[in-house]
Amino acid sequence: MERIVFYIIALIMIVFAIKAVSSRKMLRAVIYLLFVLIGIAGIYFLVDYAFMAAIQLAVYGGGVIVLIIFSVLLVHHIELRLEVSKMSQRIFAGLLSVLGLSVTLYALFSYEFQSVENYRAVEIAEIGRGMLSYGPGGFILPFEVISVLLVAVMIGAIVIAKGKRLEQ
Repeated sequence: MERIVFYIIALIMIVFAIKAVSSRKMLRAVIYLLFVLIGIAGIYFLVDYAFMAAIQLAVYGGGVIVLIIFSVLLVHHIELRLEVSKMSQRIFAGLLSVLGLSVTLYALFSYEFQSVENYRAVEIAEIGRGMLSYGPGGFILPFEVISVLLVAVMIGAIVIAKGKRLEQ
């Protein structure tokens, strides 16, 4: 049953991802992206990573998408139509996508995954210590990188929303 649910979520994500990159209306593309991010959270829930699913929904599904929508709405570009890219840019993007997919598949199939036999419930305090730890296994650097990523998303959303007014 889990496999069927996974395939349904994956299919929904693929459809909305294609619609997000092919839509010419900015607001619709952002909404399609929201559905993709919710689908990722659904997969996290499916593999019993409730904490990661909550982070996915809060940071990306909530924070990033709301930030982009607000920036689009605040500058009155609700019906902003995105430019159609040149064929050479599409081919280049397609080749990069195929390259990224091949690297990802190579990494997945060449890595020897180990099953977790002695799984125990992790407390929230342990997760917090692990995220803010400087030592081995600590996640302070990725945590700070995500902060920089959110600032970059905010700047990018403002630049996209401003459009041609920024050039003048």
